[in-house]
Amino acid sequence: MISPDQLELMIKASLPDAQITTEDMKGTGDHYQIAVVSSAFEGLSLVKRHQLVYQAVNSAMSSDAIHALSLETNTPEEVSAR
Repeated sequence: MISPDQLELMIKASLPDAQITTEDMKGTGDHYQIAVVSSAFEGLSLVKRHQLVYQAVNSAMSSDAIHALSLETNTPEEVSAR
C-alpha cells in the first residue's frame, strides 16, 4: 500500500511544477486514478507523458505497492482551454 500523499511526493520529485489529483479507487491503497497537469508534457505524446509519470512512481509499481494505475496527463494550456 501507498498513500496518496506519498504518490504525489514521488511525482513532484520528477515533475516539480505538477498539479496532482489522486483518488484511491477501491480504498485499499493500491488502485489509483491520478490526474497530473504539468508543463513538462508540452509537445509529448500521451505515451511519453505516461512514461514520465510511471518513471516517477516506478519504485511503488515494481514493489507491488500499486496494483493498478489510471492516468490523465495534461498541460496547463490544455486544462485552461476546456
